[in-house]
Amino acid sequence: MKILRIDSSARTNRSITRDLADTFIHEVQTLHGKADVIVRDVGRAPPPFIDEEWIAACFTPDAERSPAQQRKLSLSDTLISEVSAAQIILIAVPMYNYGMPAALKAWVDQVVRVNKTFSFDLSRGDWPLEPILSGKQLLVVSSRGEFGFEPGGVRVEMNSLDPHIAACARYLGVSDIKTVAVEYQEFGDDRHAASIKSAKAELAAIAQEICPSQLPEIV
Repeated sequence: MKILRIDSSARTNRSITRDLADTFIHEVQTLHGKADVIVRDVGRAPPPFIDEEWIAACFTPDAERSPAQQRKLSLSDTLISEVSAAQIILIAVPMYNYGMPAALKAWVDQVVRVNKTFSFDLSRGDWPLEPILSGKQLLVVSSRGEFGFEPGGVRVEMNSLDPHIAACARYLGVSDIKTVAVEYQEFGDDRHAASIKSAKAELAAIAQEICPSQLPEIV
């Protein structure tokens, strides 16, 4: 079993999302033995934002790229190889200002790349983009300062995090998304404690669902 863990919290201490990710990895290893975990901590070491030179390099055919363009894309190549190798992608992401941290968005922009994770063909009409990767599972562990961001919740219209991740996940080869969230962090009351307890129980149940013999082959 290969798991790619993406940590995106700016906090290294007192991070709820890092704690949730630790919980899930521990549960998987307890149930199924040692998992092969690749850790990419964009919270501590954010990827650079893409720029005009990066975009130009992407749209230059491989054989025609200059050494400078190859260097420009070298981190992107590494990040994409990590996604390609993973069967499970674990994204630990706090909700910042109702969306994803800039560091995670920078990672997404480096990974979702033409001719690497998606193809582009205008002969497909109004839907020219198609994912290249497939068969991966995505687990999102998140923390939210407020509450009610779930479908039907009182703040669902303020939730820009979950829809954004879901939209991008298709181009990571994801076929199944599970989201476990801790809420009420800003209140710090009994509801927050109960939310943490519930999230960890849910992660234990998700870990029990994962069996290496049933994981899909990587494409």
